[in-house]
Parts: sequence; C-alpha cells; structure tokens
Amino acid sequence: MNDLSDSARARKAAFEANKLAKRLHREVGRAIADYSMIEAGDKVMVCLSGGKDSYALLDILLSLRERAPIPFDLVAVNLDQKQPGFPAQVLPDYLRTRGVPFHIEEQDTYSIVKRLIPEGQTMCSLCSRLRRGILYRVASELGATKIALGHHRDDMVVTLLMNMFFGGRLKGMPPRLVSDDGRHVVIRPLAYVAETDLERWAEHRQFPIIPCSLCGNQENLQRVQTKAMLRDWERQYPGRSDNMLRAMAHVVPSHLMDPKLYPFASARPTGVADPQGDIAFDADPLAEPPPAAVTRRRD
Repeated sequence: MNDLSDSARARKAAFEANKLAKRLHREVGRAIADYSMIEAGDKVMVCLSGGKDSYALLDILLSLRERAPIPFDLVAVNLDQKQPGFPAQVLPDYLRTRGVPFHIEEQDTYSIVKRLIPEGQTMCSLCSRLRRGILYRVASELGATKIALGHHRDDMVVTLLMNMFFGGRLKGMPPRLVSDDGRHVVIRPLAYVAETDLERWAEHRQFPIIPCSLCGNQENLQRVQTKAMLRDWERQYPGRSDNMLRAMAHVVPSHLMDPKLYPFASARPTGVADPQGDIAFDADPLAEPPPAAVTRRRD
C-alpha cells in the first residue's frame, strides 16, 4: 500500500512539475515576443546573482534557446561583491555543469556600501547603482547586445506601488528599456511570471541558492513590506496582481491627471460619443470578480 501511495505521489509531483514548466516557458516566451526582447544574433548577458529568480531565468532561456526559431547566444555573468562568507565556487561549479559560458566579475562593492551607509539604513539603492555601472561595463567588454535581469511580475507590480506610495508618480519597471548610459538594452523576460511559480521551480530544480548578506536581513524595507501587502491581497483576491500588471499595459491618459499626456485644458464637446468618456466610471470594479480574460491560467 505504501509503495502504491509513493508511486501515486511521484506521478502527481511529475505531473505538477511538467505543468509548471509549460506555464513558465509559455509566459517567458510570450513576454519575449510581446516586447521583442531577443532578436536574431543577439548575445544575451544573463545577470546571475545566485537567487532563485536569476537561476530560473537562465534555466528557462537555455531551454527556450534549444527550440527558438532564431539563433542567439547566452553568457552568464555574476558580480562577486566580496560579501564575507560568500561561497565563490557555487556559481562557477553550477555553470560548468550546465555548459554555459560565464564570467565572474570581482569588485568589492560590499566594503563601499558598508562604509557609506549608516548602520540600520537601507543599502539597496547604493548597492544597485554600483552593480548597474559595473554590469554595463562588463556587457560592453563581452560584446553583449542585451542584458537580461531576473525581475518578475511581482517585482514590477511592487515597483509601481512603491512609486505611487512613496514617490508620488505612476512609474513601473518596463520589460524592455535602454540603460542609464544609453548604450545597452535591458530586458526582463520574467515580466509575466509570478514569484510563487519561481519559488516552486527553484525547489523542483534544486538550484544552489546563495543568500544576499547585504540585504537579506533588512525586513523593514519598504519593498519587503509592499511585497507582503501584495501577497496578502493576492490571497484574498486571486488574480489581482495579474490585473495590476495588465493595467500597466492599458493606460487611459484622459482619465489620469498628467497634462503632458492629455490636453485637458483644450478638451471640448464634439457631439460624438466617446467610449472612454463618463461611462468608464459606470462599473464598480471592486464589486465584481476579475474578468476571466485577465485571470492567470493554471494549466
């Protein structure tokens, strides 16, 4: 009886893993196509931190490359920031087993951040700026045409909320953009992927996760708190995160307040019905379940 139960559990686990794999590959492939993230002949530099997201990004891109209709190359890059106790061999050993060309860039940004940021204050902003500059330089040296980052759907929605709550602006995290220095194209192929799916994939694939000793223990960060709030919303109202992501791609400037995007001062009646007019306020979205068209499929 136990053998049968074990066999049934194994079959169920294999079925669920296969379903998850299909969903991840479909969502990443869709994001790449929607935003023309990867083009023929590209050399994509995948920034690998040692966290679940960047591992999954590399893993999925390797798989998609095998059946992609266009040729492109991948190179994995890790920035060794010299945190105390950082297991320097974990990533090289893993990448060798995957047969991936890689480059480890050693730069002691840890000491810089610790020296400049007072104890107890947020380190992420400075750390992120230092990393960006170094990775842009490395991309140029390696001849990379695209820089792929592991930000996922939840990161993008959280960034939108943080900019609204703390920055007073409607600004998110685009799936494709030109870098700060104007010399690189940055892409986020995980833009449509839920973080919970990445957590399950990391567990299934048994990635050798490396925690970040710089920011992993900063539980009071605004981003951490905003992410917790988003997860609580998602538990209460499944599909809300997907709807918020969808909203970022369906902007109605006439129903916001930015005069640079819509000529409010010159708006005049035309005598022609406008589908974006007052009727846009007739439905109360909070009183209705999310439309099936924007609810995440789980098959």
